[in-house]
Amino acid sequence: MVGKLRNMTAIYLIRGENVLLLFRQGGQVVTDVWTGSAGGHFEDFELNNATACVLRELNEELNLCEDDLDNLSLRYVTLLRTKGEIRQNYYFFANLKEHIGDDLHSNEGTVRWFSINDLSDLEMPYTAKYVMEHYCKIGRFSDKLYTGVSNGYGVEFIELPEY
Repeated sequence: MVGKLRNMTAIYLIRGENVLLLFRQGGQVVTDVWTGSAGGHFEDFELNNATACVLRELNEELNLCEDDLDNLSLRYVTLLRTKGEIRQNYYFFANLKEHIGDDLHSNEGTVRWFSINDLSDLEMPYTAKYVMEHYCKIGRFSDKLYTGVSNGYGVEFIELPEY
C-alpha cells in the first residue's frame, strides 16, 4: 500500500526564447540533473499553497522575489508513483523582468540559460523532462493549466479546466 506523499514545486524562468535551468547537486530527491531554475519540498505551513512554496524556494536559491517576475503562473501538476511514494509536482513558469541580469547564481548548483529548442538532450528528472517537452511544443503558446500522470512510458497530459 502506498500512503507516503511527496509534494514539490519548481519554477522555470523564461527570458525571450531562453529558459534558466539549474544543474542540481546534492539534492534530496534528484541530483546531478538539470531541473527548474529553483524549487523544492513544501514546508508544513505551505501544504495548501504551492505558490508560497515556489516563491520561498526562489528566494532561498536565487535571491529573487515575486517583484522580479512577470506572469508567474502554475502551468503543470504531475503525479508519479515511485519508490513507495506518490510524488506530486507543481511546475510554475514566469518571465524574468529586464532589470534582473542574466548572471544569476544558485546555492543548489550551477544555473545556465538554454535555448528552448536545445533541451531535448539534457538529463532531467522524469516528469520534468516531459513537462518541458510539452511546454516547448504546446504549453508556451497557451495559458492553460495541464495535469500529467506518469504511466511508465511517459507522462499523459490533459488540460485541467476550471468549472
